Order: sequence, then structure tokens, then C-alpha cells
Amino acid sequence: MPLYKIEFSYTPEAWAALCASPEDRSEPVRALAESTGGRLVGFYYSFGEYDGFAIFEAPDNLAAGAASLTAAAPGHLASIRTTPVFTVEEAMQMMGRAGEMTLRRPGQ
Repeated sequence: MPLYKIEFSYTPEAWAALCASPEDRSEPVRALAESTGGRLVGFYYSFGEYDGFAIFEAPDNLAAGAASLTAAAPGHLASIRTTPVFTVEEAMQMMGRAGEMTLRRPGQ
């Protein structure tokens, strides 16, 4: 099943609510991933451009996109980005296929 990374940033209001009443946000994210037919692999907080990220499996891009839109809909996120991710084995398969393909340069 394809893997996806969702990076997110909370709004100041969401941070205020979480600081006033801390809660484990991985549980609603787990339920959301499972509603797509997938599963939550991991949920993490981070420093930097995004406040955190989740790695999850989904049956396909449409399911992952629907999960991302559902996550954004309540309005507690300032930003969200969904990125497909690949295992080493999948990346090696892509490299092998790319090694068999060509593309001419512009003006060639």
C-alpha cells in the first residue's frame, strides 16, 4: 500500500487550545487514516517549517488526498502538505526503470 507523509502546522488558536488542554492528536489522525482503508504508521512533532508530520498508508492518491482535505477542513491547521514517500526497494525499482529510459534534451 502506498505511503504518504502529511506535514502540518497548527494555527495559533490550535496551539493555545492544546497548551490549555493537552491531547494526543495521533488518535484522531489514526482514525482518519483507518477510514481511508489505510493505517497510521507514525505521528511526530518537529521544529522548523512544520509543527509535525504523520506517515500513513492509504490505498491510493485519492484516499490520501481525501484524508488531507478532511484534516484541513476543521480550520485548526495553518498549513498542510501531503507527499508520497517510497521505500528503498521502490526507489531502486524506479532507478532501474529510469536507467532503461531516455529523454532528449531541448535543442538536441
